[in-house]
Amino acid sequence: MKNNQIAGYVAGIVTGVTYGLNPLFAVPLMNAGANVESILFFRYSLAVVLLGLWLLIRKQSFKISGRQAVRLLILGLLFTASSLCLFEAYKYIPSGLATTIVFLYPVLVALIMVFLRVYPTWQVWLSIIVTFIGVIILCKGDSTEQMHWTGLLIAGASALAYAMFIVIVNRSTRIRNIPSTVLTFYSLLVGSVVFFAMAVSEGHSLTEGIAGPAAWLSLLGLAVLPTIVSTATLAVATRLIGATKASVLGVFEPVTAILVGAIAFGEPVTTNVIIGIVLTMAAITFMVISSRQKA
Repeated sequence: MKNNQIAGYVAGIVTGVTYGLNPLFAVPLMNAGANVESILFFRYSLAVVLLGLWLLIRKQSFKISGRQAVRLLILGLLFTASSLCLFEAYKYIPSGLATTIVFLYPVLVALIMVFLRVYPTWQVWLSIIVTFIGVIILCKGDSTEQMHWTGLLIAGASALAYAMFIVIVNRSTRIRNIPSTVLTFYSLLVGSVVFFAMAVSEGHSLTEGIAGPAAWLSLLGLAVLPTIVSTATLAVATRLIGATKASVLGVFEPVTAILVGAIAFGEPVTTNVIIGIVLTMAAITFMVISSRQKA
């Protein structure tokens, strides 16, 4: 049991770190002129192929009902919207900050649950207040206020889409029996189709700005680490140490993204950023650990 717990904690840390590597692979591609739709198309398509092969090797059934297909389509669109908004936010604000804002999704999940008549405790409300204070501090003193808030809102939309994805996955009875790997496969498949259609409709060449081994390695890195590995290790961590502790270890996501932005791209780490991140991470961690929702 002790070894299983250690493995669970390691898996949870790997989940946060690998998802936080999104900017490391995405930003160089965007700087090279690749459009967001093409990047995400190749990211999702490569992940679909690799995950599909894995499921075939394990002889996992892909069979779903018509009603389940509708629900999976909705989930795929939400998953797609979350990725698209995150990458668009990179155009306006530092990548580490964008990833930090997306990590506010546990707070949004709590707010959505209110509308479902699952009321958070006082600990959750306290965390929400402290979280928004942290966000305000993160944004304070930026010289490009309009652009900054645009990026903030786009990153917030990414968090909202992901929060809705989580709520549906956890509350929908129709997809409760679908394995998480199969659910992920169909979500990524929807994203591949959507991003292909977006790139074609806007007249973009799928390979525009994507040239040379480094670019394709970045795309492969996006498909493997922040997509497949992050999803797989999250499932392992949740099974071995529980969803609560696994969620707490998600604080490694924004921390990794901030470090990547500072080390790889020279993004500034100001005092406001540090204070804002500490407040935000502390509030969310406190909420996940201490909250007990009741109907």
